[in-house]
Amino acid sequence: MDLLSSFRNADLTKVVIDRIHKATKSSWKIMEICGGQTHAIMQYGIDQLLPSKIEMIHGPGCPVCVTSLELIEQAIHIANLPGVIFTSFGDMLRVPGVSQDLLSVRASGADVRVVYSPFDAVKIAQSNPKKQVVFFGVGFETTVPAIGMSILHAFREAINNFSIIPANVLVPPAMHTILGSSDTLINGFLAAGHVCAVMGYWQYEPIAEKYHCPIVVTGFDPLDLVNGIYKTILQLEQGKYYVENAYTRAVRKEGNLKAQAIMNEVFEPVDRQWRGIGIIPKSGLNLQKKFASFNAIERFPLHLNPISKSSLCIAGKVLQGLAKPTDCPAFCKECTPTTPLGAPMVSSEGTCAAYYRYQRLGTND
Repeated sequence: MDLLSSFRNADLTKVVIDRIHKATKSSWKIMEICGGQTHAIMQYGIDQLLPSKIEMIHGPGCPVCVTSLELIEQAIHIANLPGVIFTSFGDMLRVPGVSQDLLSVRASGADVRVVYSPFDAVKIAQSNPKKQVVFFGVGFETTVPAIGMSILHAFREAINNFSIIPANVLVPPAMHTILGSSDTLINGFLAAGHVCAVMGYWQYEPIAEKYHCPIVVTGFDPLDLVNGIYKTILQLEQGKYYVENAYTRAVRKEGNLKAQAIMNEVFEPVDRQWRGIGIIPKSGLNLQKKFASFNAIERFPLHLNPISKSSLCIAGKVLQGLAKPTDCPAFCKECTPTTPLGAPMVSSEGTCAAYYRYQRLGTND
């Protein structure tokens, strides 16, 4: 049995599920912070195998979903400008703005391209010196080192027709906001293994201590997830709260120091607006002053009028774990993957998309 298939082995997963049932005495609410984990939980039916006393709460772990409407409008404005080649990861193209999305901008004739790496955008800039090439820099900490490297490369090679919309967001400040809310429902967290592979988990230790909340770093396969849930339950039942690494094959406490050095050289923390949540202090990254000329928001300024949001969509509550998609009056009605009202129905990691795709439709789950 190879390593990957062993973490998807149904028999091994069932053993851990049985241990969870035996260990669970009280009611607990556990939030998985990553949208990829949400989809895996739904895909493999893990939420339906857990004891009824355990409820999985889905967090704001999809960077596409939490990118603010204001930044989406900035992107749409820039993409519509003559002489611009706008590049982005594919998920961003269908995220709705006020009246358009980037896909409809492309359909109307603008040069909007899907890329798989910010370096693809740099190469496009080099091949099109008379065009301005803009990359939509979204993602959690996982995408930041590559975006930072693309900026460093463009800086050193004097590629002056390349810029980014700096839209990255950081996980720990969001956890502080969720746990610090008087409305919080969360007893424990599953931390995202890919984020921790870059950043380590030392930043989470003060969070676990401050809020008396166990945090378990885990991966994305069924055995990873149920093992993370099991370790969280053991801490909760024993009245303990610390950070535990259940993804040792990929994560070290200190993380990837070289990647962090690149991040710190190119970016600095700033307050950031999260779609549906509001401003979270020091939860975003902006370019350091040395690299400010690569900021597309500064290069192509736009003064936005106040933006109104859908009165039906409750994406903000879903992203904070205060509601499920099935609580939304528009879910599977006005809001579907083909007619999304909010970003969580668009993204491949969005909670609403997961509920729709895996048929968690409410009373008959």
